[in-house]
Amino acid sequence: MKSVPPTVVIADDDPDILSLVAIAVRKADLELVARHENGASAWESIRELSPTLVVLDVTMPGLTGLEITRNIRADVSLSGTRIVLLSAGVDAAASGEALSAGADVYLTKPFSPSGLAARLVEIVR
Repeated sequence: MKSVPPTVVIADDDPDILSLVAIAVRKADLELVARHENGASAWESIRELSPTLVVLDVTMPGLTGLEITRNIRADVSLSGTRIVLLSAGVDAAASGEALSAGADVYLTKPFSPSGLAARLVEIVR
């Protein structure tokens, strides 16, 4: 019997980055269940779908990736959800803020889809 692949919700307000993340999800053999260009609709999908993994841009309209991360960590029904935050911010403070909000991984842009795919596989193991 074939196992069900982990599910993923992605969100980034840049359509090009969103496409690259979607490519990485497919390369990692994960199931992309929703993609969003703003944080508010992403949060609705996350609550509705309870994905295995979310990949979020830190800075988005509606809700930021940091706000969504805090929301996920405050919701006991989403306690198993893994979180990857993406940002152009390369300083230690940005990384520290992401991790203290509850992200499992903080990655900087730009990234390669194959590199991101490898990290996603590691995260859902």
